[in-house]
Amino acid sequence: MIDKPAARHDWTVEEVEALHDAPLFELVDRARAVHRQCQPDGEVQLCTLLSVKTGGCMEDCSYCAQSAHHSTHVDPERAMTVDDVLAAARLAKQRGATRLCMGSAGRGPGQGPWLSRVLAMIRGVKELGLETCCTLGLLDADQARQLKDAGLDVYNHNLDTSASYYDHIVRTHSYADRLATLRAVREEGIGVCCGGIVGMGESVRDRCAMLVELASFVPHVESVPINGLVPVPGTPLGDRPPVRPLELIRMIATARILMPAAKVRLSAGRHTLSADEQLFCFYAGANSIFYGEQLLTTPNAGEDDDRRLLREAGLRPSPPRPSA
Repeated sequence: MIDKPAARHDWTVEEVEALHDAPLFELVDRARAVHRQCQPDGEVQLCTLLSVKTGGCMEDCSYCAQSAHHSTHVDPERAMTVDDVLAAARLAKQRGATRLCMGSAGRGPGQGPWLSRVLAMIRGVKELGLETCCTLGLLDADQARQLKDAGLDVYNHNLDTSASYYDHIVRTHSYADRLATLRAVREEGIGVCCGGIVGMGESVRDRCAMLVELASFVPHVESVPINGLVPVPGTPLGDRPPVRPLELIRMIATARILMPAAKVRLSAGRHTLSADEQLFCFYAGANSIFYGEQLLTTPNAGEDDDRRLLREAGLRPSPPRPSA
């Protein structure tokens, strides 16, 4: 039996750049070997992402359709009720999802009625037997503790890019704010889902520096979403060119090598990839997708197409985690 690779937390940016830029087949072969040693082969985690509070966000993230700083197709909407969310959760479970991620626009959930409603959503979704995930913005220690007590399994809070490039993308909060939220989540024993976005004008070095930051967590983050920028008209990044599929494949393979035990999620931008390109991403180490027609406010691949793709490739949905 081949020993599993030891988890490293001391990667340098130079090492990771060399890995990322290696000949493509050499990189993917190495990632595939790590994947087969450390992940259930042939399984893909199906997650559903639900926008429980949409639009009107006062943060200025340059890629986001929900920012009040930008003129986009997204207008503020009435926040979902607990019953709305539970109905959506039942449907997601019926269609095969094992995790529901609830996304709320805004700097953070506060300490008032909205946080109380989110806590009720978490408890209700947990009772349905789904893994619970939230992305609510910045958190402090007390908010993280309340989320944990309600039964939250995972918190999503992406770093997006490197520390040195971050203020080109966001100015209303800092990279240090992001890291402080991740520490608060980790200290409460909540799983961390954290990744980045490819195609915002960042360099390969920026991409690798972000992966180094993620790999420095002890233990590693539990899941790593690799997003391709979906340019939204009206945002500062609305005219960026499409991300090349091989850029996503290199990032997925590199993330798989750096964080062998993590789920690597092929996330935003997946709807622009052909079936063959998506399969190459799975081969390179991706083993999680968002499942459903919509990712917050941007399009996603269709469920029928996803089911057919998995079936034709001989892949199967991952079972729910025992904790759910």
